Amino acid sequence: MMIRTDGIIFDLDGTLWDATVAFYDSWREYLTGQGVAFCHSLEDVKACMGLPMTEFFARLYPDMPRERQDVLREGVMAYENRYMERVGGVLYPKLKETLEVLAAKVPLMIVSNCQDGYIEAFFRAHDTGRYFTDWESFGRTGLLKADNISLVVERNHLKYPVYVGDVQGDADASHAAGVPIIYAAYGFGEIVDAEERIDRFEELIKVVTRNCSEQTV
Repeated sequence: MMIRTDGIIFDLDGTLWDATVAFYDSWREYLTGQGVAFCHSLEDVKACMGLPMTEFFARLYPDMPRERQDVLREGVMAYENRYMERVGGVLYPKLKETLEVLAAKVPLMIVSNCQDGYIEAFFRAHDTGRYFTDWESFGRTGLLKADNISLVVERNHLKYPVYVGDVQGDADASHAAGVPIIYAAYGFGEIVDAEERIDRFEELIKVVTRNCSEQTV
């Protein structure tokens, strides 16, 4: 299927980078330092990636009182942001080179279910902020991904937005916002109803070059 686009909105985890190890280490360091047992595996954490932080924490500690969850969650998110900014994650191959090409063609944006400050940590850790014109998160607005996608589409006056994500929740949110999705099949999960698929990040150049050349005014 051919997708016209005048702006690309990206998911972050599993789409632009894999920060699972750094994420895991930061949570383990902080929570054990607070006297909280951290018995979860890396796969346990990876299975929760992409969820809003309130749900993420509740899944890891379902029996913990909500008030205690709230306090620890705020602390671990702040710690994680500082940790991520210092350590960074693993960028997918040819990410910067591809972003540079794409940014010269259309505006690039990020919408993630992460906490406030996490996207900025990605920017500072890897000098990637220069490629993006806008970004939004659950932590900043309190809105779920579909609403944040709609918010970014509206304030950037996009007529042909497209979202790039790696899990079915991304597709559900994107479609709820009326936006087609490109499935990043190299990421964390599966999508069954994507309009396009890429197996490597750099394949976006061909997709966007093709799509941009077919836009109508």
